Amino acid sequence: MKTKSRVFSASMAVTTMIVSITLLSSCVTDQASQVPPRTPWGDPDLQGIWSTHSVTPLERPEQFGTREFLTQEEIVAEEQRLRERADADLGRDERGAAGTERDVQGAYNQFWNADPTLVRGPRTSMVIDPPDGRIPPVTPQAERRITEKLQYLADLLQGTSGGRPGPPSPRRLEPSPDYNLQRMNRADDPEDRATGERCLGSRLPVFGGVGRIVQSPGAVAISYDIGQGSGFNRVISITNNPHLPSHIRQRYGDARARWEGDTLVVDTTNFNYLNEYRGSRENLHLVERYRRVDANTLEVEVTLEDPTTWTRPWTAVREMQKDSNQANQVYESNCHEGNYGLIGMLANTRAAEEAFAEGRGPDPATLDIASGFSLANRFGGQ
Repeated sequence: MKTKSRVFSASMAVTTMIVSITLLSSCVTDQASQVPPRTPWGDPDLQGIWSTHSVTPLERPEQFGTREFLTQEEIVAEEQRLRERADADLGRDERGAAGTERDVQGAYNQFWNADPTLVRGPRTSMVIDPPDGRIPPVTPQAERRITEKLQYLADLLQGTSGGRPGPPSPRRLEPSPDYNLQRMNRADDPEDRATGERCLGSRLPVFGGVGRIVQSPGAVAISYDIGQGSGFNRVISITNNPHLPSHIRQRYGDARARWEGDTLVVDTTNFNYLNEYRGSRENLHLVERYRRVDANTLEVEVTLEDPTTWTRPWTAVREMQKDSNQANQVYESNCHEGNYGLIGMLANTRAAEEAFAEGRGPDPATLDIASGFSLANRFGGQ
């Protein structure tokens, strides 16, 4: 009996050792699989075409509190809601405003918009800091600035089908309180029109679209494909050199990159008035962190700071999936190549003014050429 017991004990010990070695080997293999691929010169390889394949709101719905992730049951329910909303939403095919200028805008219909994404991401929001997943309140000076601009835009709509009743506002003769980037109810010159109509619709930070990353030992290039021909390119130096002097401003700012372990950190300042994100322009400071989580996932974390706009910095994160390099391509921006729309808007207004002067048409000041989108959302969105 003792001999059998010793044999059994020895057998169990060998089995335990084999299982332990197997588990250890599995852990080492799993850990090794998480090591990001490297470029020939040794940097973490972030290259490829990346996009987001799921829906995650920028801000967290209040019912989730500080909870960062959805349960599987909640994801199923959210995806059902996405399908129902997609079936019910007519988008630009909505004809509820028949007989108005807004109805004419439906000529550019829903056919041209991409199909909605029906996959819900696991995060309750992209914003992860503050802990409640909400963008911090704006400062009092930003509130005044935004309110003043919204009031100006509303005043220019007075007397039209999209505005409040009354005669055309005398403010139509006033310049915008800031350099205009919004759609206003006037077309005296290109600066009266929105940035999208002027092929200036892209901005930083980017929370959507498709991007191609290409690396070299001293730089990284990111090509964005956003909207309808509104993409743009960034070539970012990996350097310890300081930012440009504060009086030198650029549309996409002045970016400097560095490696922190396996994370590429991009620090961007020196924006000019052409880049606006939720009311922030020249004083915006961005810190982007790019990390290859695995072979097919790129985590992009962005911290935004502007003490003249928000009461504190805030951070958002999104996971991007790798797309096939063979089946996809990121093309250069081509918005200006066929932008007959802007020329037509200005020419149409001049023709309407001429017809009105000759008694052949309505006063152009009473026409709504601005309210295709809600004024309340002008400083929102992702």
